[in-house]
Amino acid sequence: MSQRGAQQELSVDIIGDDSVSVPSHPIGVKPTGNAYNATKNLKSATGFFVALPDELIVQVLEYLDGSSLQKIGCTCKAMYAFSRLEDLWKTLCIESISSLFNWHGTWRSTYFNIPRHSVSQVSCANLFSDVLHRPFYCAHVPLLPYISNIPPSNAVPRLLDISGRDFGESWTNKPFILTSPVRAWPVYRNWSTESMLRQYGDVIFKAESVDWPLKTYVEYMNGNEDESPLYLFDRLFVEKMGLDVGKGGQYWPPDCFGEDLFAVLGDQRPDSRWLIVGPERSGSTFHKDPNATSAWNAVLKGSKYWILFPPSASLPAPPGVFVSDDQSEVTSPLSIAEWLLSFHAEARKTPGCREGICNEGEVLHVPSGWWHLVVNLEPSIAITQNFVPEAHLANVLDFLKNKPDQVSGFKKDIKNPYDLFVQKMQDVHPDLQSKIVEGLEVGQTGKKRKWDQLIDGIGELEKSHGAFSFGFGDEEEHDVP
Repeated sequence: MSQRGAQQELSVDIIGDDSVSVPSHPIGVKPTGNAYNATKNLKSATGFFVALPDELIVQVLEYLDGSSLQKIGCTCKAMYAFSRLEDLWKTLCIESISSLFNWHGTWRSTYFNIPRHSVSQVSCANLFSDVLHRPFYCAHVPLLPYISNIPPSNAVPRLLDISGRDFGESWTNKPFILTSPVRAWPVYRNWSTESMLRQYGDVIFKAESVDWPLKTYVEYMNGNEDESPLYLFDRLFVEKMGLDVGKGGQYWPPDCFGEDLFAVLGDQRPDSRWLIVGPERSGSTFHKDPNATSAWNAVLKGSKYWILFPPSASLPAPPGVFVSDDQSEVTSPLSIAEWLLSFHAEARKTPGCREGICNEGEVLHVPSGWWHLVVNLEPSIAITQNFVPEAHLANVLDFLKNKPDQVSGFKKDIKNPYDLFVQKMQDVHPDLQSKIVEGLEVGQTGKKRKWDQLIDGIGELEKSHGAFSFGFGDEEEHDVP
């Protein structure tokens, strides 16, 4: 954790900030800073491990199997505490158990298939480690201080309704919340965790790195204390659940967003829609939507806090987020809670910052190119869809043409998504395409065509903005070679 984040932990644990109430660590581990006032430190009994940074000890333990990890935890209290780190058992569980298992409240209890209440607890009150304390603290720090008192200048506009014309003329580059469009959807009226379990409990869904039956994921969702809970994010939910999409079906895109131009690709379009289910605190760290698309996110149950930033030459990325020189990789704190602790106050004061809470039955619009972080404020169910509005067609074409290594979601047999999209646009939208390609023919002067100038200009602008794209597709099946 950053020094700033560790200092905040220390201030809460020692000073006792009444505004942030976090329970004591279950085995008494405290932040590193408390060691300066202690007369005893359990780490001194770890032999040669005492000379190693805590981060390195955890890295060593990552090489052990479950039996060895259990045994080393019996050597002393400090190693007992290190061997109980949930991320170690999370990795072992994911690697070793099938999708058919019972969740027992923690990854370690689940690995050994024992009820959580049967697990012994040994007090480690004289062990001081940010590495061990931070995940627990981040898993329990209240979210309310970070979602309250949104500055009026930051507030995402809330609209009762908006026409397609207004969207195209005034709102394609602005986030906003529509407060009523999904209330007619059958999935909004009929879906709940309980009803979905009755209908789809045995259906396998993807939750980040695991593929679990919905009933298993719901057990996990209702009884975990992870710093970063697994997020069910499934791109094939329509097929798996047998849903009809479109007017007269179970749900349909809000009318104001108009035609999605990627629809011209038919079954060759990249991944575009996802079912999202998750517990409180689950969510997505900062990213941009794939392939320079825009997106809408409809909350069917629960509520979500959003914080967004526009592309800006003066702000390559949100505070606490760093992009590589080629803009293909992003680095940020490991969890949403850690980012909130360390960078939220700074981000809230940053020009261009937008914040909002999207409640049940509401839809949030994310414009192309905007950074965004989202966290569930309570157990939530949502549907999201990426789309290409006419106003952002140039952005998408530029991305497909000039960043082929970052294009995601297309099937492997599609070798050149840019050429495919241009050809389909010419076939399906000749009127629109004629406007786009007007003046494209190269003159005898040898100068660049107008369209090439436009594409190059957008590319340079995007480079200056430090743009980054995040794809949600199944990379093994859909990466473009």
